[in-house]
Amino acid sequence: MTDTDPAAPEPDEPLGPARRRGALRAGERVQLTDSKGRMHTILLEETGHFHTHRGSFRHTELIGRPEGSVITTPGGYEFLALRPLLSDFVLSMPRGAAVVYPKDAGQIVQMADIYPGARVVEAGVGSGALSMSLLSAVGERGRLLSVERREDFADIARGNVESWFGGAHPAWDVQVGDLADVLPRAAGPGSVDRVVLDMLAPWENLEVVAEALAPGGVLLAYVATATQLSRTAEDLRATEQFTEPRAWESMVRDWHLEGLAVRPEHRMIGHTGFLITTRRLAPGAVPPRRKRRPAKGAYPAPEEEWTPEELGERPVSDKKVRRVRRDIERRTRTETDLGLRTEET
Repeated sequence: MTDTDPAAPEPDEPLGPARRRGALRAGERVQLTDSKGRMHTILLEETGHFHTHRGSFRHTELIGRPEGSVITTPGGYEFLALRPLLSDFVLSMPRGAAVVYPKDAGQIVQMADIYPGARVVEAGVGSGALSMSLLSAVGERGRLLSVERREDFADIARGNVESWFGGAHPAWDVQVGDLADVLPRAAGPGSVDRVVLDMLAPWENLEVVAEALAPGGVLLAYVATATQLSRTAEDLRATEQFTEPRAWESMVRDWHLEGLAVRPEHRMIGHTGFLITTRRLAPGAVPPRRKRRPAKGAYPAPEEEWTPEELGERPVSDKKVRRVRRDIERRTRTETDLGLRTEET
């Protein structure tokens, strides 16, 4: 990975949320929230109508109005109109693979210390949800290399990311293939600051990641099951090239706020995945010996090759992926026609 030129001129158009200022425009997504907190996301069109059982209105009644406006239907129902945040966009965008939830993406950016100008590698792009958070963090002068094994998933991710940023992000490079093949070609030894692995068997790529990471660089893996977590941690220790790994998960519980009736909501976002982080040791450094002893039987015999089905993952059908790609292509044409996406993308 090569650094961007520090003297490079600023782009003519800002990226991402910076493009979404001023009055609401045709072609933009708008999130409508009613008095009960129910949300609807619509794409504003000059000839569009919004219909619910609580009334309807023409999109032209919103176009040209400032963000944060309240529109009232003829029946007296009110809707608050705001542009979606990144977390809203991620949860409503077309997807092939499952997305990294915003609660986990925030943890990844913070705990992997993704900073402006960082050189980051991401393996396992999926639908592009995490890529958007990483690109927002590294900025236009950083670098993000995203490696995806499936061409169709990479296409979906490109469509979603370019829709959010309004065009191709100058810091983003998407390559299709196996990380073990792509990373040595794309990044020299010690040239990467951070690596984020969102894949079935991250332990299979520890050697190539260790070669690319600079001393002190952070490796973060996102895994779904406890067995994956255990295997990743033990293989990290076995390489003797990383610090002692740390693992955790996060759960989010909203609260009901109504006068004195303040209580936890009945539903919450529970387990979505485990995060495990470690840092690259200096070449030749020997990690400190662990003092504690593992329990008997803590290390079973090595298992056979893992499959998504064995880990309880639901396979994504080719039919669904084709449908999502069609949706992405249709959205791209619409955004380009309305001038919300640059032609070269």
